[in-house]
Amino acid sequence: MNRFCVALILVLSTGVASAGEEDEMLGFIIDDTISHIGHDFYYSFSERLRATSPMDFNLVVRERPSARWGSLVTVEYQQHLVYRRFLPPNTVDLKDDAYNAADWVRGQITQRRLETLLQDTTDLERDEL
Repeated sequence: MNRFCVALILVLSTGVASAGEEDEMLGFIIDDTISHIGHDFYYSFSERLRATSPMDFNLVVRERPSARWGSLVTVEYQQHLVYRRFLPPNTVDLKDDAYNAADWVRGQITQRRLETLLQDTTDLERDEL
């Protein structure tokens, strides 16, 4: 837990935005859901993310509904999959699942940012890796 706190402080204090990223608009959560279950998940998910801390990243929440299996909900950060889960078709209250997903995604984003900062780029630039 202490490593996580120190890592989070490092990420927040170093100002991860470079000159090219300053022009980008941040704080969007794109809703690419189809069904009622997907929309409920998206609403609770985005509510939790916006309530916990400022949004300095963009996400896409996608859904693939299936009559047999329910809905496959995925969350993408910088075109990489960070969360995936099947939601059963008879689910009534998704708030707890969406809140847990939001917390998980925020942790994954922090971890990816730390990995980017700690990446050894002596021979190659970051965009060449």
